Amino acid sequence: MAKVVVPIAEGFEEIEAVSLIDVMRRGGIEVVVAGVNSKLVQGANGIKIECDTLIDSVASSDLDMVVLPGGWGGTDILAKDEKVQNLIKEMANSDKRVGAICAAPFALNQAGVLTEEYTCYPSVEEQIQKDGYRSDRMVVKSGNVLTSRGPGTAICFGLAIVRELVGEETYQTLKGGLLADYCDI
Repeated sequence: MAKVVVPIAEGFEEIEAVSLIDVMRRGGIEVVVAGVNSKLVQGANGIKIECDTLIDSVASSDLDMVVLPGGWGGTDILAKDEKVQNLIKEMANSDKRVGAICAAPFALNQAGVLTEEYTCYPSVEEQIQKDGYRSDRMVVKSGNVLTSRGPGTAICFGLAIVRELVGEETYQTLKGGLLADYCDI
């Protein structure tokens, strides 16, 4: 079974985090939700999530992918946190997958792993200042890096992760069950 960690920090975007966690678990992926500074983390809209563990107890050797939800407050913390940044670099250096949605590709860029082609929340492109931005795609796969645009693309992003880690058949079945025909990725 594939294993993914979703690190969350104060100010994370709730729609993205919960949708990604839910879709990946429905797809048969073991998802570990790891708080950056606390096991109880409040999102950008006041919703609190109790994490499974703290990021300090997560090892890249146990994982197949790290997926970062957006929300500028949470992203800023993910981009500055040494443990999160090291985890992203370790995953990328081991040819494992990394992913980020909305503002969170900024944290991938800070780690030096954002690839030539990516997508993100439109205003975050100015913060990243890197060529290769694709505003016309809900999900962009470039090498082992997957990125997505924002809250409205979270289910499609989760499905893309399921396709990558579990396979086409599970992706198609789950996509149909979620009535997500708009996720042609």
